[in-house]
Amino acid sequence: MKEIQRIFAEYGAVISEKQVDQYEQYYEMLTEKNKVMNLTAITDYEDVLIKHFLDSISIIRCVDLTGQKKLIDVGTGAGFPGIPLKILFPELQVTLMDSLNKRILFLEDVCRKLKLDGIQAVHARAEDLGRDKSYREQYDCCVSRAVANLATLAEYCIPFVKCAGLFVSYKSGKVEDEATQAEGAVRILGGKLLKTEKFVLPETDIERSLICIEKVKATSMKYPRKAGLPARQPLL
Repeated sequence: MKEIQRIFAEYGAVISEKQVDQYEQYYEMLTEKNKVMNLTAITDYEDVLIKHFLDSISIIRCVDLTGQKKLIDVGTGAGFPGIPLKILFPELQVTLMDSLNKRILFLEDVCRKLKLDGIQAVHARAEDLGRDKSYREQYDCCVSRAVANLATLAEYCIPFVKCAGLFVSYKSGKVEDEATQAEGAVRILGGKLLKTEKFVLPETDIERSLICIEKVKATSMKYPRKAGLPARQPLL
């Protein structure tokens, strides 16, 4: 058993040799591109396996992503969590969204080299794409590992989710106060705080939380507000 298979088995995820090869190729492309472009501060192989790949798939602790579900990764950066989830669930239909075009070009290259089908990388801001009817309320699940206030992330992400779908925010450290403070924003946007799944990443002392928000009604067309406003003036 290879190291990545052993680590993924911590979460009950069994991966094939093909998937192992895809993860390893992704790691190689990530660390090579990182020499000329700031993608990640984490480059050691085992650290990437745990802090990026395993962390990305940790959503399987609380969300079923099997079958041909549609998922959007908002502020994907170097492709986390979207690409590790796509490798793990080949039938998942994935949209990777980022506001920096050079990251999108890298992600498109990764998807080509790994021969991933049913995945697209989109250069856009969430405030703009969330108003586009081709993307608005089209997804079963929206995920984000982006570092931002939960109320801000909710305005970026909830508009993409279908009614009865989920928005899952990956967070570190203590999240109780942040989640409580975001309740009003979540409600305004048509969501409801469902649960917070807390865990420690295996072989580390890193505390992680998955804040799960269910979409219970359509988001008002007032949201998301124009670019920059959700970050400067989060909803209360």
